[in-house]
Amino acid sequence: MAKIVHFELPSGNPAASRKFYEAVLDWKIERWPGEEDYFLITAGETSEPGINGAIGGAATGLNTTLIIVGVADVDKTVALAIQNGGTVIYPANDIPQVGRLAYIRDPQGATIGVLQPLPGSTMR
Repeated sequence: MAKIVHFELPSGNPAASRKFYEAVLDWKIERWPGEEDYFLITAGETSEPGINGAIGGAATGLNTTLIIVGVADVDKTVALAIQNGGTVIYPANDIPQVGRLAYIRDPQGATIGVLQPLPGSTMR
């Protein structure tokens, strides 16, 4: 059974969003060590239940909050989505040190991410 492992908040100005969420929710937010404006969120204490997320993702052109679901095989999940009337919004792509990620849209219009985490990844 697939489990939600991450969320993404879209932002055209991730630095401003970072300032907002740090002030309002007391989240710890750090810049992802990559070429994009992408910030990782630690949402609460690690001893508490819940998931962490990120601010960014504007490069996909989606202006919607996304949940990311952990799956055993992204390519198989994308194929199943297509067979069941879904569409691919962001083709499967390998993200270094994280895993393989794709965004799919269900027939009613909701978009989610599906992630096949690399072995040892914290996103499980």
